[in-house]
Amino acid sequence: MPTRTRAQTASAAADNEVGSRLRALRSARGLSLRALAERCAVTAAALSQIENGRSSPSVSTLKKILAALDLTLADFFTGGQAQGAPEVPGVVVPGGRLVNVASGRGLQYLSLPGTRDGRAIQIMHEIYAPGADTGPELYSHVGEEAGFCVSGTIEVTVDGRAEMLKPGDAFYFSSNLPHRWRNVGAASARMISACTPPTF
Repeated sequence: MPTRTRAQTASAAADNEVGSRLRALRSARGLSLRALAERCAVTAAALSQIENGRSSPSVSTLKKILAALDLTLADFFTGGQAQGAPEVPGVVVPGGRLVNVASGRGLQYLSLPGTRDGRAIQIMHEIYAPGADTGPELYSHVGEEAGFCVSGTIEVTVDGRAEMLKPGDAFYFSSNLPHRWRNVGAASARMISACTPPTF
C-alpha cells in the first residue's frame, strides 16, 4: 500500500477538521443531516462525506452550508471568534495574524482578522497550489471583485468565459456573475484580490 506524502497527510487532517467542525455546528443547532441538506441544497450523502473527512467541500459548497447555519467563512475558520476578536491597533496587520478563510485542497485565502462588520472592502492574499481550484461549480455573490496575479497562472471563469491571468495581469468583474478560479500551471500561483462588499 503506497505511503502518503506529508502534503496528503496534512490535507486529510484539514478535511477531518472541517468535517468535524461542521458536524459540531449542525448538532449544536439541533439539525439532522437531512434537515441541513434541505436548507443548503447539498445532498445528505455529500454532507455525510464532508463531515466524515472523506470529501473536501469546494468554496461554493462550503459557503452554501455555512449560509444555512448563519455563518460566514471567516466565522467558521476563526472558530467563531471573529465577532469577538480585538482589532489590531494602528494600520499594519502582521502576516502572522492573517486568517485563512479558504476550504478545499491547496487553497489559502489569507484575510484580515476580526469581523467584516463595518468594513466596506475585503482584501485577500490568495494562494493556489498546482491544480487547486474553487470547485467545479461556479458561484456568485453580491458585489464586485478586482485584483492582480502576482505569480503563477490562474484560470478565471466568469459567466461561462474562461480567461488566463499571468503575473502582472489584472481582473475586474461583477461578483453577481457565476465564477470560479483554477491554477492550471505547474507552480503555485498567488493573487492579491479585493471584493466589495466583503463576503467572507
